[in-house]
Formats: sequence, C-alpha cells, structure tokens
Amino acid sequence: MVLRMKSLLPGVAAAALAATIVAASAEDTVKIGLIVPLTGGQASTGKQIDNAIKLYQQQNGTTVAGKKVEVVVKDDGAVPDNTKRLAQELIVNDKVNIIAGFGVTPAALAAAPLATQAKVPEVVMAAGTSIITERSPYIVRTSFTLAQSCTIIGDWAVKNGIKKVAVLVSDYAPGADALNFFKQHFTAGGGEIVEEVKVPLANPDFAPFLQRVKDSNPDAIFVFVPAGQGGNFMKQYTERGLTGIKVIGPGDVMDDDLLNGMGDSALGAVTAHMYSAAHPSEKNKKFVADYEKAFGNRPGFMAAGGWDGIDLIYQALKKTNGNADGDALIAAMKGMKWESPRGPISIDPDTRDIVQNIYIRKVEKKDGKLWNVEFQTFEAVKDPGKTPAAK
Repeated sequence: MVLRMKSLLPGVAAAALAATIVAASAEDTVKIGLIVPLTGGQASTGKQIDNAIKLYQQQNGTTVAGKKVEVVVKDDGAVPDNTKRLAQELIVNDKVNIIAGFGVTPAALAAAPLATQAKVPEVVMAAGTSIITERSPYIVRTSFTLAQSCTIIGDWAVKNGIKKVAVLVSDYAPGADALNFFKQHFTAGGGEIVEEVKVPLANPDFAPFLQRVKDSNPDAIFVFVPAGQGGNFMKQYTERGLTGIKVIGPGDVMDDDLLNGMGDSALGAVTAHMYSAAHPSEKNKKFVADYEKAFGNRPGFMAAGGWDGIDLIYQALKKTNGNADGDALIAAMKGMKWESPRGPISIDPDTRDIVQNIYIRKVEKKDGKLWNVEFQTFEAVKDPGKTPAAK
C-alpha cells in the first residue's frame, strides 16, 4: 500500500504542476471572442473584420502589456440565435475576457444581456443602430451609427437641388433608423418623400421594389442596405433601367470592397459615411496598401471598424497594465481618442459610442477604378440618435 502511494505521488505532483501552469497561462492570456458572419448574406462584413484584426496583430504583435492576446473566431451567419448561443459558450466555456464583432444589430442586441450579466465588454465593430450602446453598460462601439450619416445626407440632398426622393431600406432596425433620420432632415428642408419601400434583410430580391421606385419618378433614390448587399442592389438597379435616377444614402450601399464590381452605373452616387478607401491620409494609404497586399482586395468600412476595434482593446489593455477586468477595460475605453485610417476618432465617455468625421463622397473613376472620393467633411460627429440619458 505504501509502495503504491509512493508510486502515485509523482503523477499527482505532475498533475498539480500542470494545473498550476494552465492557470498561470490563463492569467497571462486575454481572450477575445470574435462573433461575426462568415457565411450567408453578410459574409463580406465578417471577413473584412476578421481580416483587419489579423492584419493588426501581424503588424502590432499578439502581446500587449505583458499579456498574450488570443482571438477566438466564431461564425454566427448574422443569425441572432446563433450569436446568443456562441456568446454564451465563449463566456462560460472559453472564459473570454471580451466579446467583439457583431455584423448586424439583432446580433449585437442578442449578446447584450450576456455582456451585462458576465461583466464582459462587448466591442461592436459593425452594427449601426443608435440604441445598441444603451442596451448594456459594457457595450462600446467602433463602427458608426446610421443617424450620423443619414442626417447629413438628408441636409445635403435638399441643399443640392434634390426635391423628390424615393426611399428603399432593409426591413430591420438600422433600416428604420436610416429612413427616420434621413426623412426628418430632408423634409425639414422642404424635400418630399414620394415612395417608401422596405425590403427583406435576408436574400432580398430588389426588382419588384425598384419598379415601385421607378414608377414614383423621383429625382433620387435614398438607399440603405447592409454591407455586402450593395453589389446585388446596383446590379438590379441597372437591369431595371433606373440609371437615370441618382443614388444617395449612407455609405453602406457603396461599400469599397464591392464598388469596382458595380460597373459605371455607380458613377455619380453620393453617400455620407465615416470611411472611404480613398481617404487621403498617409495612415489610410498604408492601411489600404497593406490590406490589399495581404488579402487581395480593397478594405471597406467594416475593415476599418475591425481595425479600430482591436486597436481600442490594445490601447485599453495598455492603460490598465494588462488588467482584463470588464469594469477596468470599459473605464479605460471611455473618452479614448486616437488617429484611425478613417481620421480622428474618440469614444464618447457618456454614451460609449464613437465620435468621428463624416465625409460626403461621390463615386468617381480614377486610373480605371471606382472610388468613393470625399469632397466635404463634417468633423467630430456624435450620434444624433442618442437619448441624453444614455450612459
């Protein structure tokens, strides 16, 4: 019996040592659960975000403030039930310190209660409805809100001779935001909405809705569809013979990574947005060149959201000296300011939402390629859709 116990001791000691090493390793690692759509209609959104984070870590390393940063990628297909399940698994089983990504608003909202319960920061890198950051004190956004762009393009349109507009938006929360904020500003300036159509979010067939737009005989069509659907929209817009009707809207419809596939029918489209691959700063020129070299295509605004999301996490960890406690990280993120490929950005300390320049851009051809060329800048735009009490 004594001999048997002695023979077991080395095994017990080894197991204890292994457990200690695993625990120490866990303490030295900050885990990010990246939940993005890599399949389905919003796949380009997830791929851009994932690519941008990979590029950031290639250039900045996987260690910050003495901690190894590990990114665990999960594909939710932009289905909220999947998002909720994956977020729960990442928090409970994988013990992630941060959840991030969220290609569409319903996905971001599905994870919000879990972030609150677990006190885990939720870094929204894509979804754009104003209410998102109000749903949890642990949500911070590095993408945009529809209100930031749609109010500005509404004012621009009415000041530039556009009197009658037909509106086409995807039928979910961001589409409602886009419609409401554009309509408020456009009609306040004397413009008229002659048609409103809402198209399904999943697998939309734009053709019958475009016929209604054509029949309303507008000066312009205001379009909001999520990233990844702009190419299909422009294809059907051309096939239905709408090329004489000017396209305006937030920048999602003219996503940079799809723009060159849209053909010359996209020329002249005017959109308001927070990022263009044609943004002339040296930081953005490098970002675009490095992204194209790494992945073979141009980065769009979702890539910018992913790049700034991981950058925010790294900066917050530096401020906390590697402390990945949720409350500490959120406190560090509030009020942070830095230079992004899109221009100067900051996190509003009261709303935890992004403050950024909004650019009005026009699609032009340069050296045989289509670009969203910026021609007017609105600096440090906060989200107009936020309620004053949101914290």
